[in-house]
Amino acid sequence: MNKNKGIEKRFMPKKKVVLYHLAVIVFGVILLYPLLWMLSSSFKEDNEIFNSMNLWPSRFVFENYTQGWSGLSGTSFGRFFINSFILVGFNIIGTVMSCSFAAYAFAKKEFRLKKLWFALMMGTMMLPIHVTLIPTYIMFDRLGWINTYLPLIVPSFFGFSGFFIFLMTQFMRNIPKEIDEAAKIDGCNAWNHYLKIIMPMSLPAIITTCIFTFIWTWNDFFSQMIYLTDVKLFTVGLALRQFVDATGQSSWGSLFAMTTISLIPLFLIFVFLQQYLIEGVTAGSVKG
Repeated sequence: MNKNKGIEKRFMPKKKVVLYHLAVIVFGVILLYPLLWMLSSSFKEDNEIFNSMNLWPSRFVFENYTQGWSGLSGTSFGRFFINSFILVGFNIIGTVMSCSFAAYAFAKKEFRLKKLWFALMMGTMMLPIHVTLIPTYIMFDRLGWINTYLPLIVPSFFGFSGFFIFLMTQFMRNIPKEIDEAAKIDGCNAWNHYLKIIMPMSLPAIITTCIFTFIWTWNDFFSQMIYLTDVKLFTVGLALRQFVDATGQSSWGSLFAMTTISLIPLFLIFVFLQQYLIEGVTAGSVKG
């Protein structure tokens, strides 16, 4: 009897581990089902997509990818990808530059009303974009920037995102003051201190900012829809919307095919940079 109890105790943890992994697998399949359905639908004919719940197409239709890539109104879908990468690139550069400048000032410099300005900056994080949409649109319209990328790029060069300023500020505050004092003793001025010491040590926060900026800009639809009307300037998000016609003449196969391709950059970024993403987000909260 004692031997049987010992064997049961030895194998019980293994049973729990197996059950745990089975539950995780089942839950993961449930979460992945919409993505798998979209991938499957990209190889189906339009009349089969909503008439069959089978993930395996009755006939693989690769024309959905070729037709979708041919684009809209004579503009290839590759052009839309280039447009999205242009917006993403400039937004990343502008956000990292402006937000790191502001974060360096809040974290490492002393100036009058510092806490008040920081509180006002934090307050902008709670202000919905829809509140400022109309006055912002009027301002850009008077500047003649409508139907250009300027309204979508220029704000990033002026610290538009309070979230990234807060993220970098918290990270820079955790850099030991002894390093700052040693830099001053060595004759390091503010610019060299920022560029050669603070920025390299804030690399996880910077990479996190780049990742989030990429994802948010790539997935942005509302702002781009407001300011862009020329098909040649459309991004991936706006181009995907054009496959759905309100009259019912929608090319669902091409839509799902191009949607699948549009997710590849996001997937690759998450796979290869998730370590920096987690470290950049958690470092300030854990050490602060």
